[in-house]
Amino acid sequence: MTEKPEFSGWRAFFWPIHRFEWTKFFPMLGLFFLIAFSYNLLRTFKDSIVITAPNSGAEAIPFIKVWAILPGALLLTYLFTRLANRFSREKVFYIMMSIFLAFFFIFTFVLYPLRDHLHPHALADQMQALLPSGFKGLIAIFRNWTFTLFYVMCELWGTAIMSVLFWGFMNEVTKVDEAKRYYGLLMIVANSSSIISGQMGVWLSNLTFIPALPYGSNKWEQSILFLNCSILVCGMLSIALFRYLNSHFAQNKSVHYQGPEKINMSMRKNFAYLAKSKYLICIAAIVVTYNVAINLVEVVWKNQINAMYPNPSDFQTYMGNVTTWIGVVATFAAIFITGNVIRRFSWTASAMIPAAVMLVTGLGFFGFMIFQNSGLESFAAIAGFASPLTFALFLGSFQNVFARACKYTFFDATKEIAFIPLSPESKLKGKAAIDGVGSRLGKSGGSIIHQGLLLLFTTVSASTPFVAVIFLGVLLVWLLSIISLGKQFDQLIQKHTTLEIPDDSSAEEKPASI
Repeated sequence: MTEKPEFSGWRAFFWPIHRFEWTKFFPMLGLFFLIAFSYNLLRTFKDSIVITAPNSGAEAIPFIKVWAILPGALLLTYLFTRLANRFSREKVFYIMMSIFLAFFFIFTFVLYPLRDHLHPHALADQMQALLPSGFKGLIAIFRNWTFTLFYVMCELWGTAIMSVLFWGFMNEVTKVDEAKRYYGLLMIVANSSSIISGQMGVWLSNLTFIPALPYGSNKWEQSILFLNCSILVCGMLSIALFRYLNSHFAQNKSVHYQGPEKINMSMRKNFAYLAKSKYLICIAAIVVTYNVAINLVEVVWKNQINAMYPNPSDFQTYMGNVTTWIGVVATFAAIFITGNVIRRFSWTASAMIPAAVMLVTGLGFFGFMIFQNSGLESFAAIAGFASPLTFALFLGSFQNVFARACKYTFFDATKEIAFIPLSPESKLKGKAAIDGVGSRLGKSGGSIIHQGLLLLFTTVSASTPFVAVIFLGVLLVWLLSIISLGKQFDQLIQKHTTLEIPDDSSAEEKPASI
């Protein structure tokens, strides 16, 4: 006699949630939506504020990621570690969330209104006169330091609030069988929040200026007020939902964020651990190359957006629409494509999709950027675009939408699947090492490359041909890493073995069921 399925056909696919779980699942859904919505809204505004700032541009982004975000991430990690050792999970959430909300409140009502008095324009002008033109981006992040600080806090929101606090809490209060049913729906909500936040950004940027409102002298300045007030409201609602979930479903409310000492590794130990396994090196290479590749393209693309839309409201409107399309494509792929492809095809084929999309769309964008004055500009007219710049902007946006959508679906899914053949201890250590090495190197690697090229060629446009060559090299390493990892993954699965990566000896395999 066959066992009756837990859910009927369509419900098993679209809504595998029991009615008695609603009091737990809906608050989780709401909490994740608020955090993801805030992240996507901040992600578009941070670019608009920094790139369109006085004497700034897309050149400032690589310098911010290396000289501001990297130190900020290290400082935040240190602060989080100290808090986690002294307070419970619940209190750490409240403290960290309060730090971010306090900053956005201070930025809105103190730093931004007083920016003309706080920004050292005179000193920055003197520095620009003394230093080569290639230092423009570095000087810009000093000149507009309050905007730089805003950019850093927006970027760290995704790391601290979403990755560490939310998912750390979710893994504590969710059982394995629940996670299999919950997490897919949560990811769909995260992707759909991108649609709503994108349109919210467009709406905020196009609000009519309200003279009676005692804030700002134009609609862009008032949109900053509405943006941060939205973040503050979402943050307070998030705290309320977290308190409800923690009070009703957390099993041990006093537990600290303490893992085994052997998993809390330094950067040096992360490198040493990765070096013991070709398998982990391949996963790390995939993470690094993706982040380097997307960063190489985005700086050139955002430079084109700034050239087309120097007004911050117009810039933000464009970025909001791009964010909306990322959400649309990612949500559609998550529901109808990703799962079916991963189930029917090999790991290697599924993992190749983000790299192939990045390669094809990146070649189209860079190819037109480099050769548009060699006859390719006629394609813009044939395609119905008013100018080569608008066509280049379309190609860059098309690239960003599909590359990001592939990241949120195929890339993230295949990366997590690659950890399955590892033993439990190796899995934890491997993820810690790759998060510590792969993410940091990937996010700063592309920025360091751009910095070097800017110092040599002074502008993003002049350095674009060299960026394209490096981009192709990075894609080649990415593809080779996927092929190598796919062969190792298939061997482990076929042999039903688990990869054990010990601390003191070379990696070895031991029989285990998968």
